[in-house]
Amino acid sequence: MADDARTVAWQLGRPPRGSWRVAVRCSYAYPVVIATAPDGDPPFPTLYYLTCPHLVRAVSAIESRGGVARWRDALTRDQALAERLDAADAAYRAARAAEAGGPDPFARVGIAGQRDVRGVKCLHAHAAAFIAGIDDPVGAGVLADVALECDDRRCEEAG
Repeated sequence: MADDARTVAWQLGRPPRGSWRVAVRCSYAYPVVIATAPDGDPPFPTLYYLTCPHLVRAVSAIESRGGVARWRDALTRDQALAERLDAADAAYRAARAAEAGGPDPFARVGIAGQRDVRGVKCLHAHAAAFIAGIDDPVGAGVLADVALECDDRRCEEAG
């Protein structure tokens, strides 16, 4: 965990908040997604954080090109897609409750702290949820055209 703590702090540019664990690793064995228990100071409703610098940069580029608005629009036009996101949100809340070891302390909000399940605001959170095993159609769509790993082992820089 000491090496993971150093790596995640390097990836995020700060130490992770509260209790956390590595949820998914890349083929180089570095953290890609961490799961945070909703017990930080202050507690945060986000369960899965995307930490991989390669993926953070790729998803940020999608967001900067209007990705959030495109997904919001798609969810208003495509009922089946919206229903898949509803199911993903329910799975996310159940996973957060499990991580908390009891009832979900943030049961009123879903992925990225959204009260409106279909009100997408953070593609990073959706990508992290998808990578962590939640069948999130937004996360899957965001990552569809992204290389899921870097080719330069950049997290070695964390030391």
